[in-house]
Parts: sequence; C-alpha cells; structure tokens
Amino acid sequence: MANEYEMYDYLSTIAADYDYTLSIAPHRQLVELGEKNIKIKEYDDESETRIIRSTQTVFYVTLEWTYLSESNAGIIFDLYHNSSKACGTAKTFKWTNSAEPSARQHTYVVRFAGPLPRSIIPAQLYGYASIQLKVLGRIADS
Repeated sequence: MANEYEMYDYLSTIAADYDYTLSIAPHRQLVELGEKNIKIKEYDDESETRIIRSTQTVFYVTLEWTYLSESNAGIIFDLYHNSSKACGTAKTFKWTNSAEPSARQHTYVVRFAGPLPRSIIPAQLYGYASIQLKVLGRIADS
C-alpha cells in the first residue's frame, strides 16, 4: 500500500460551500487530470524558463452519465442551476469518487468547471456527457 497514491494524498481537507454529496455513480469516469501551476516562457532562441507559481496540484475529473432516470438527471440539473446550491461554477459541493476501490473510496470537495451538457433521450431517459469537476480539496476520512 505504500505506493498506492491517489488524489486524496495530495489535497488538503476543506469544507464545501454547499453541504451536499453528489454520489450518483457515473457510467464512465473519463479522465482524472492533475497539473501543476507552472508558467513556461519560451524565447526566440528556443530556450525556456519555467516558473513554479504553486507547488499545489490541481485535479480535474471528467464524468459521464449515459442513461439516467428523470429523477437522477434532475438532481444533477438542480445542483448546477439552483443559485442556493452549486450555482453553476460558483460554489463547491462534495462528490464521492465511486470509481475508487470501495475500501479506499473518498469524498472530495469539487465545483463544476464548465457548462452542464444534458441530453434528453426519448423514453424519459437523460444523459450528461463530459461534465468536468475541479477537485479543490477533500473531506477527512472518518
């Protein structure tokens, strides 16, 4: 277990703006992207300078729900659009990463990182493709 690192190990414990946990398991977790805030300055002679703006890692997770019930689709829709909840990309909330093994499943503090693309499929099925969450911190394991 010494080399089984994950996002949880690199994030600080923080509180969410809106006390709600999104725990609807995605049909696909597309990407877990981590990056550092480094500015690269390239010069005419092709040399470069790298400036480390922050040593903190920024994580993004992209999720996809292919077919959801109207009720579950409504939960995500309301979370995004309700100004007293996430209010689009403004406020943070909690998200449980169901893609992690159940013994190491963690809850993170996230915010939507962009628009909410919802599809409506005949027969009252809904989908969300490529929803990106910015992971800002974690909830301490109990």
